[in-house]
Amino acid sequence: MDFSQLISAISDRPGLRQLVIVGGAILLALLIRLLFVRVISVFTRKTATDIDNRIAAELRKPLITTIILVGLMLAYLEFQAPAQVNFVVLGFLKTFIALLWAVALLRIGRILLEGVSGVVEKIKFIEPRTLPLFEMILKVVVAGGFLYFVCVSWNVPLTSWLASAGVIGIAVGFAAKDTLSNLFSGVFIVADSPYKVGDFVVLDNTIRGQVLEIGLRSTRLLTRDDIEVTVPNAVIANSQIVNQTGGPDEKMRVRVKVEAAYGSDIDQVEEVLLGCVAGVKYIVSDPSPRVRFRSFGTSGLVFELLAWIEQPVFRGRVLHDLNSNVYKAFRHAGIEIPYSKQDVYVKELPGRTAETL
Repeated sequence: MDFSQLISAISDRPGLRQLVIVGGAILLALLIRLLFVRVISVFTRKTATDIDNRIAAELRKPLITTIILVGLMLAYLEFQAPAQVNFVVLGFLKTFIALLWAVALLRIGRILLEGVSGVVEKIKFIEPRTLPLFEMILKVVVAGGFLYFVCVSWNVPLTSWLASAGVIGIAVGFAAKDTLSNLFSGVFIVADSPYKVGDFVVLDNTIRGQVLEIGLRSTRLLTRDDIEVTVPNAVIANSQIVNQTGGPDEKMRVRVKVEAAYGSDIDQVEEVLLGCVAGVKYIVSDPSPRVRFRSFGTSGLVFELLAWIEQPVFRGRVLHDLNSNVYKAFRHAGIEIPYSKQDVYVKELPGRTAETL
């Protein structure tokens, strides 16, 4: 029997056709399994991470199962059952395939999110603290796709459902606009990364504190008074943010402004101010401290002592030590710190003259 006769014999016998279809599907599934085991696994072993290995393992199961189920569906159609029976049987099989791939896509999506969140230095948009948000989005997208394919499998009209969903979505959007605003602002804060946990920030020159937590709805700050302040992310998104810990490193410059009386030796003042830095803890030598003659004030010469500290958290205690040292050094060196004075002259009083007073 040649090949054409074999094909003719298969086409004339429905049972034989079913056997060939099922056998072909099983053979193709075995080939796909062999491809994953022998070829794809060789390439995935050469990579530095196990993400591709896990993704390949999650893809192999639904792909092989889908091939076998499609073969069974084609073989079932050879029975030429009534249309209603075919509709129910094929609907269940298509629904099972859709569910199979929905579960697989959820697992693959979680693997990718975990892998991406591990390289925060390269991709700052997805971080471990934002994983719940992206997992929720993943679930919504996968669930929406699964429901769509289920409706298509059972010939359910989607026009009316989509219209209802649109109306419901608009109502929910208006009801939860503040919450959604904070939510999206939190996502953009994480993506733009103006600050991170542990940074010292100043919001609109009013609130200064250390960032304790960046949530999806709000950010928590701890002020220097050990008071925790919770600021909605929508407010932060519209605020001026000064990150005192930002920049190339965590160093911060502190300023001590002081006046010396007119007639003082400016070289002596500069030398005395630079000497006030010695022995003060947390001040770094690079950049080195310096003194600047800023202006001629109303009462004296305005100088400014500039020094850099290791971290912004030490600003308060360093300013205390510097102010104390400056006052003591000026007093020891005989440099007067001018202050506002007012002399009151009484010209005359009722019934008296200034000479009689």
